Amino acid sequence: MYAAIAIAVIIVAVAFAILVGYLAMTLKATQRTLNNVADTLEGVEKQVEGITTETTLLLQKTNDLAEDVNYKVTKLNSVFEGIEDIGDSFNNLTGSIKQLSSSLTDDEEVGKAKEAVKWGSAILNIWQNRDK
Repeated sequence: MYAAIAIAVIIVAVAFAILVGYLAMTLKATQRTLNNVADTLEGVEKQVEGITTETTLLLQKTNDLAEDVNYKVTKLNSVFEGIEDIGDSFNNLTGSIKQLSSSLTDDEEVGKAKEAVKWGSAILNIWQNRDK
């Protein structure tokens, strides 16, 4: 009976040794996997850092561009206001010429007024066509 107990103890010891061996191999494989995961995360961290830097630069350039566009739009607004003032001045000139021509009754005065209107129209055409 002692022999059977001894054989059973040996079998249990061998089984335990095999179990410990498989457990050691599993832990080694897990360690390699975790090392690979750590290396991968370091690479991802470096890439994210690079992306963050690029994104910050892009955002700064976008802000600069938006500021430049706002500045130029402000300048264009003043140009359009100036053009509007010129249009108003020409409308006033045209109204004055119409008023002058309606107030003239004499043929000589009508002839002078017609000539003034022609000159005014010519000047207006030259002014309008100078930018084309």
